[in-house]
Amino acid sequence: MLKKFCFILFSAATLTSCVSAKVYKDLEARYAGLKSENQDLDRELATSNRLKKQFETESARLSEELETTKAERDQLSSAYAAAKSNLENLQKSYDALEANSSKSLAENSKKNRELLSELDEKQLALATEQARLEKLQRDLAERSQRVDELESMIAAKDAKMRALKDAISKALVDFEGKGLTVEQRNGKVYISLENKLLFDSGSWTVGSNGRKAVQQLGSVLAENSEIAVLIEGHTDNVPYGGNGVISNNWDLSTKRATAIVEILSQNSAINPQNLTAAGRGEFAPVASNSSAEGKAKNRRIEVILTPQLDEVTKLLNDI
Repeated sequence: MLKKFCFILFSAATLTSCVSAKVYKDLEARYAGLKSENQDLDRELATSNRLKKQFETESARLSEELETTKAERDQLSSAYAAAKSNLENLQKSYDALEANSSKSLAENSKKNRELLSELDEKQLALATEQARLEKLQRDLAERSQRVDELESMIAAKDAKMRALKDAISKALVDFEGKGLTVEQRNGKVYISLENKLLFDSGSWTVGSNGRKAVQQLGSVLAENSEIAVLIEGHTDNVPYGGNGVISNNWDLSTKRATAIVEILSQNSAINPQNLTAAGRGEFAPVASNSSAEGKAKNRRIEVILTPQLDEVTKLLNDI
């Protein structure tokens, strides 16, 4: 791809006297920078997916461990009840022996000693089991508390993301039915804006109507400074046929995502560190490219909002 880009630049420089060597070098440097930035974004996306998978795995393991602990607790409770019942029976036998006459006690002294010895052993075993059960109950209570905290934390984040989705839907209500969708899934909020709302064909300049939509989205994001914002550019599978400034659909999708980031970054209340631009080209379609309607849906900008999961990760590590 780099060779193709360089060949195009070289051809343009050869055929047109208006393009200087400096312009060629600037374009070449810009291409290299964009390529490096795209690679960084791919790595960041892979890291995010790995963290998500780790969180889902840890959550499933925690649920399984909780059910196992509950089963152990129930088993120990049954064993404790059986031991207690046995102790009561032995105590009754002991009381009955004590009530016997001196002669009966003398005749049965050996048996009494055996019973007493057995009773002592049972009491010791019961005390040991009771201590073990109490420790398990304390451990279970502590773990249950941490599980409750984790569930509450996850529920709170889901509720916050629902509120964020509702706020965005309200802020962008004027654009409903014009290529805009807002939905929540997997703990994240996804805002999809078709290119007809934002760009002219083959362009990465945001139109006035699209700029208004992005700015209104930014007004909501400015009030949620802890949310990570990923802007993804997508195209259909028709090869890019514009001028030599753009080499392909992937390059075009990256420039369009960057254009959205630039508009959002103009809002001083939005932390630039929370913004990420990524180009996906035609490789993540949401509809078939076999029809004009499907292609229109695939030509889009997706804004993916992700809550901070540092507290959840720390709590999972403590369990």
